[in-house]
Amino acid sequence: MAQVAGNLQRIRNGQRRYAITPRIPGGFVQPTMLQKFIDVANTFKATLKITGAQRIMITNLKAEDVDKAWEMLGMAPAYSTSNRVRSVKICPGTTFCKRAKQDSVSLGMKLDKLYISQEMPSKMKFGVSGCPNSCSESITKDIGVIGTAEGWQVYAGGSAGAHPRFADLIAEVATEQEVLALVDRMVTFYKENAHIERMGTFIDRIGLDTFKEAVLGDIEAADASKSAAATATISAAAAADVNATEPSVKLPGMGNNATLGLQMGEPITENSIIREIIEVYPNTIPALQEIGMGCLGCPSATSEPLWQAASIHGFDVNDLVTRLNNLRKGA
Repeated sequence: MAQVAGNLQRIRNGQRRYAITPRIPGGFVQPTMLQKFIDVANTFKATLKITGAQRIMITNLKAEDVDKAWEMLGMAPAYSTSNRVRSVKICPGTTFCKRAKQDSVSLGMKLDKLYISQEMPSKMKFGVSGCPNSCSESITKDIGVIGTAEGWQVYAGGSAGAHPRFADLIAEVATEQEVLALVDRMVTFYKENAHIERMGTFIDRIGLDTFKEAVLGDIEAADASKSAAATATISAAAAADVNATEPSVKLPGMGNNATLGLQMGEPITENSIIREIIEVYPNTIPALQEIGMGCLGCPSATSEPLWQAASIHGFDVNDLVTRLNNLRKGA
């Protein structure tokens, strides 16, 4: 099947429909661009949906109309990668709001330019709020920044969804540049050490103190020794899991006593859980992405059995089982 530059939506009566969500930095959009969205919707009988990430989704597109829609918008087709920086949600800040303490628009646009669409271990969302009212819901973002009268509070590890988690306060800094430096360290450390897991799950797995030790220190220059020590702590913990008398692999979003039902060397079946497949046989990840599993770090997706994922994405489960087992065996 040819790759489509859109996200597969629900399949009805065998008919596939796709959605595209063009990037709108900060949610600021000019009337001329809004008119293009309207023209696309009218041309292809699509539906417009305002998302919680300050974007406009165009949904109910046929596969053959997706590229034409991008062309009408005047944008290059954006192929979806499974785990990436999805959005930087920004409040009006001092640019527009009388209650704001800091310029969230300036900072948010810089973060958007630096990180949007970068591939990550799992999906990642940013939130930038100009005051503690936090209209951008920064406390529930993987990385959240909240303005105060004195400067900025920088948070990490927030998420909503099936396993909601408030972000942890990592540090309070005075300037925008200090925020950018700290965020860069957090993103880099996460990319280098995380599994297929959200930022909050990563922090829970390694411990908040270990995370802070790795990313904090002199804001002007990264403390390499602390980062190396933290990485060594993670490696030691992983080795302890492997060498334990009763091996146990802890899974993101599950209790400490959770273990894999699927073990190395065992065949993948239609009842195998997605989370277990990608943990035990990570070389199967590209094949799962190809059938439209856009976020392999999402709890609602990874907890599904293979047959359910195949059904949702319109693929024959027996063919998928055969393909994954061939990959498992290195074929």
